[in-house]
Amino acid sequence: MENNHMENNHEEPQEEMTVTLTMDDGSEVECVVLTIFEAGERDYIALLPMDSAEAEEGEVYLYRYSEPEDGDPVLDNIVDDEEYEIVADAFDELLDAQEYDELIGEDELEDME
Repeated sequence: MENNHMENNHEEPQEEMTVTLTMDDGSEVECVVLTIFEAGERDYIALLPMDSAEAEEGEVYLYRYSEPEDGDPVLDNIVDDEEYEIVADAFDELLDAQEYDELIGEDELEDME
């Protein structure tokens, strides 16, 4: 995948934000934006493919994310294995923290009943 430009395909704020990626073979993959997060002093974005085999497997795409002042957000491939490991670990920690928060939230709701 080359540098990808992010296209916001949402119409109302409560809808999911999606991105269309153009793959090396010219095909397009529609993805839901899971989160934008920081790792190693850079911003990254996590995308979940929709309606494909990758989505069924739970595969998540991770990209460098930048937002130039004069244009649309840009996604860049992570080509360095060490950088990818840092980003993947940061994303996993983010997911673990989110799941923990959801569990605590559910417990608090049960206690209130």
